[in-house]
Amino acid sequence: MRSIGYGDLLVGVGIMLVLEGLLFTALPSWMRSAMKSALSSPDNILRAVGLVSAVVGLILIWLVRQ
Repeated sequence: MRSIGYGDLLVGVGIMLVLEGLLFTALPSWMRSAMKSALSSPDNILRAVGLVSAVVGLILIWLVRQ
């Protein structure tokens, strides 16, 4: 089993930026609405969504690396 290096981290950040950029390019009004919705959401909801997202991401990485 090889360890995850900085190259993998940078690839992951790059993919995230590409996807985010595509969303802003294709759906700017929806992204603006989503950001306004996030600003008005309570902290506990944002924390729960962030935690679930992180766990799903870790599971996905683990599955791909197996």
